[in-house]
Amino acid sequence: MSGESGATGALNGLLVLDLTQMLAGPYCSMMLADQGARVIKIEPPGGDNTRRNGPHLDGAVKMESGGFGAYFGSINRNKESLVLDLKQPAGRETLLRLVRSADVLVENYRAGVMERFGLGYERLARENPRLVYAALRGFGDPRSGESAYSGWPAYDPVAQAMGGIMGITGPQRGGPPTKIGPGVGDIVPAMFLAYGITAACWHAQRTGRGQFVDVAMTDAVLAVCERMVFQFSVTGEAPGPEGNGHPLLCPFGIFPASDGHVSLGVPNDRFWKLLVERMGNPAWADDPRFSSNELRVLHRQEVEQAVGDWTRLHTKHALADLLGGDVPFGPVFDAADIFDDSHFRTREMLVEVDQPGATRGLTIAGSPVRMSKTPGGVRHRAPMIGEHTDRTLADLGFDTGEIATLRAGGVVQ
Repeated sequence: MSGESGATGALNGLLVLDLTQMLAGPYCSMMLADQGARVIKIEPPGGDNTRRNGPHLDGAVKMESGGFGAYFGSINRNKESLVLDLKQPAGRETLLRLVRSADVLVENYRAGVMERFGLGYERLARENPRLVYAALRGFGDPRSGESAYSGWPAYDPVAQAMGGIMGITGPQRGGPPTKIGPGVGDIVPAMFLAYGITAACWHAQRTGRGQFVDVAMTDAVLAVCERMVFQFSVTGEAPGPEGNGHPLLCPFGIFPASDGHVSLGVPNDRFWKLLVERMGNPAWADDPRFSSNELRVLHRQEVEQAVGDWTRLHTKHALADLLGGDVPFGPVFDAADIFDDSHFRTREMLVEVDQPGATRGLTIAGSPVRMSKTPGGVRHRAPMIGEHTDRTLADLGFDTGEIATLRAGGVVQ
């Protein structure tokens, strides 16, 4: 496990109330927790539904008994769990009391849900003017620009489609669009929201005033597609699927090996010269068809054909010996390759955490952020349903009698 259980990150002391579910919101709060924030996951009665999502390790405690599957375990590490019924007046009043001590509240409900609870930003800001209230929705919050799609539900493939990234992704130029494998329509917005939260917290620290932070999933995906935007602005032509190449650089993409595929990135003439020397064709460095990137883009089909004809003669390992360390190169890895490669263990990107009841630990992806003075990372497993309810309430000012009353009324679990 990365780090010590008592290790502190750069966000140590930051108190986050996390009302998010599914992937996007929990990934955002996970990023804060990885860097030391105290993240209290406030779950509805019965828990976050994603607890039931597999795969499940043998013997792992399932949601029905308070446990979770691998999906939940990956993105809810380092968090505490408090079960609170916001449909009850006492539950809403309990949240208001928690807000008074919090620095951040994050939610990813559809627009208007928190307002119907009487817990919208304006209400919470009256309880705590320092509060940074962060919202992640498919098409944003009306407070910062009411989209015609504000009421539409959205998940990863919707954000990928409407944010533009799907339209420039596909196996061949001019072909049909392709969904990107990882949930970038969720994870990219989560990253932007974590960035916005930390910026707003810095402002709140200096001024004592919080603010509303709003990220739309579709907006975040479009921000990642910045090249598509300026290309259309200049040319008036909408880019389409790009295949495995790059519209502005060549050779730059995926090429066959005798036992799989490799990636090459040759953005300038210096690397092109090195590549063609290794290919046994040094004269191509000065060939009038290929001597500059602009010419190589113009003669893309010839370049990619020639490079591919050479790479397919060699194994991925042989190509690594020929190119690795000199030309931007990497073999295309699958999960098994990643688990076998020492780089990812050395960099603590494969982290084993406990999973209650399971016969072995669960391996999850670590944090890629490395900080020399305030190391973050994975400190402990995801929580069981309501595992920290009593302790968290006590820490935030509730006495034992109040906690007992809340439990008796089914407000907390």
